[in-house]
Amino acid sequence: MNFSTLCIYAGEGPDPCTGSVIPPIYQTTTFAFNSSREIEEYMAGERQGYIYSRYGNPTLTVLEDKMSALEGVEAALSLASGNAATIASIFLWAGSGDHVICARDVYGGTYSILTDLAARAGIEATFVNTSDLAEVEGAFRKNTKLVFLESPANPTMRVSDIRAISEIAHAHGAKLNVDNTFATPFNQTPADHGADIVTHSATKFLNGHSDVTGGIIAGRRADIDRCREIMKQTGASLNPIDAWLVVRGLKTLAVRMERHNSNAMTVAEFLHNHPAVERVCYPGQPYDEQQHQTALNQMKGCGGMLGFVVKGGYEGAQRVVDGLKMIMRAVSLGAVETLITQPVATSHSCVPKPEREQAGIVDGLLRLSVGIEDAGDIIADLEGALSTVKG
Repeated sequence: MNFSTLCIYAGEGPDPCTGSVIPPIYQTTTFAFNSSREIEEYMAGERQGYIYSRYGNPTLTVLEDKMSALEGVEAALSLASGNAATIASIFLWAGSGDHVICARDVYGGTYSILTDLAARAGIEATFVNTSDLAEVEGAFRKNTKLVFLESPANPTMRVSDIRAISEIAHAHGAKLNVDNTFATPFNQTPADHGADIVTHSATKFLNGHSDVTGGIIAGRRADIDRCREIMKQTGASLNPIDAWLVVRGLKTLAVRMERHNSNAMTVAEFLHNHPAVERVCYPGQPYDEQQHQTALNQMKGCGGMLGFVVKGGYEGAQRVVDGLKMIMRAVSLGAVETLITQPVATSHSCVPKPEREQAGIVDGLLRLSVGIEDAGDIIADLEGALSTVKG
């Protein structure tokens, strides 16, 4: 099946009991067995099924089977949030005394996990520019277990050569985890380029409607089984209603991403030509030829996220945000409505300023999650707000 068809049919079919076209929501905590023997067989791994919704649930299975098909991997696991997926994927490979290499420009929540929670567990992290392969290579140690990156990255939109980094990691006996939240499997399937694990915040484009918090891990079945054990122990399971909503959202992922892609291309070009804008971060346009070429080599499209630096620094960026009429000032991303944030004041406020600036996350940077409205209306709103910035 082609991608758009998989979005609708993968992992589901008519309900065997009722014929329902839409999979039901199994809103239950526990599942009954017919005998003690059946319970013994289940606990011994000799019987398939369900026992407790923290361990698994039929509604979650529909989502997980659909996501494994879309990412082109053996298995997937749904979790309570993108952060839960990040934590499980890190602890899958790394423990006390181990070392992780992470992209310098990642979501602030990921930075916090590595510098706080993982650090307290005895895991050391080094942050590098993952678009510089020599810098990646130079960061490896004998105890390096994992390379973690986002491509495109939040919020700089930096793309990394997934194939090249996977080869470097594997040569050192390490694994590669790619957070595919910004691209989605519609635009990029990292496992096809050598990634060992793919993670998502399902809160974002996968669901696409700003009404669910969730996470996804996808990869080899043995690795997903280990992540499931971490999920059980941390209690980070997704609830069935949210899983059902993500399944519903995924049915329109292909058509939504087509619009996100085209709108972002159009908005990026408008911003690139505006006198109040110093720089646009969007790999779909050739503003940085190396980044653009890397994106062309591994992506079908470049998604609905972009960054742009306005003149006037911190205050200039705030004037733009406050001058918007339709575009909403809100964190999160990947929904049908266009959202804008100033990363230094929100998602990356936890990152020390010198480290932010080294990653290219400057005071005047704005992150725009381009929705599926008419592109002309998005541009008109931005044009009005940018008029408040002195060129």
